[in-house]
Amino acid sequence: MPTPSLAFGALAGVALDRLLGEPRHGHPLVGFGRLAGWLESRLNHEGRGRKAAGLAAWALAVLPWVALAWGLQTLHPALAWGMDVVLLAFALGARSLDEHLIAVARPLAAGDLTAAREAVSRIVSRDPAALTEEGIARAAVESALENGHDAIFGALFWFALLGGPGALLFRLANTLDALWGYRTPRFQRFGWAAARMDDCLGYPSARLTALTYALLGATRGALACWRNQAPDWDSPNAGPVMAAGAGALKVSLGGAAIYHGRAEHRPPLGLGPAPLAGDIHRALGLVRQGVALWLAALIALALLLGAIHA
Repeated sequence: MPTPSLAFGALAGVALDRLLGEPRHGHPLVGFGRLAGWLESRLNHEGRGRKAAGLAAWALAVLPWVALAWGLQTLHPALAWGMDVVLLAFALGARSLDEHLIAVARPLAAGDLTAAREAVSRIVSRDPAALTEEGIARAAVESALENGHDAIFGALFWFALLGGPGALLFRLANTLDALWGYRTPRFQRFGWAAARMDDCLGYPSARLTALTYALLGATRGALACWRNQAPDWDSPNAGPVMAAGAGALKVSLGGAAIYHGRAEHRPPLGLGPAPLAGDIHRALGLVRQGVALWLAALIALALLLGAIHA
């Protein structure tokens, strides 16, 4: 049950992320990535690790840090609240998402496709050289919508349920999915646990994110896109989020994209024209409005439950 303390901790965590953003040097996730690489080299030697090894590696990489965070919170109530704020700020990437996408939108609006391609290459894995103006905008809007969940709403959801350790759990699991959750010969079996854990942890928050986008945009179209288009998408969580977001913004996403020299034909998402530079700002605005809505709802719910139990 969310308490007023937890709700205002969420507000403080979001504010801290907006103020500081992610560390430019010495980011804790760099160290976590090294740990993940070390575990993978030991338990997935030459890609021979099976699903059980992948699950063991996931548990060894994630659970000790979550347990440590939980244990430290028991030492003192003031320490617990402060840790909640810091852990949520660590788990969030709202300012970073803004910075990366605005770095794409500005040169794109100015007609500087070279700079826009270079900027978008930092946030997506598709080949930037083949991207047109519409392709760059499409990649950026898709990143804004999907990472709105992965970098913000997923962490907020688990924070509301479990406090700072819950936000930490989601962020580390999402990071491991980005490192191991590939359908390649090397990770087909070993990465299965990382992919499935990320799917499970993100399942409820992804649907709440999709609903948030729908409520704050073109609601009827967003819900129709979610219902009709999301099942065709490979990811059970990215599908609803991106379909609803595209419908809310009244733009068309998905379609063909080139990854590592190979064309991939992805199902279409949304309704309307292809996105342009201005739609990147609209997508970021949708995410920001969603954060404000979630914080207001969390505070209102905590105060209501507090009054009921007073």
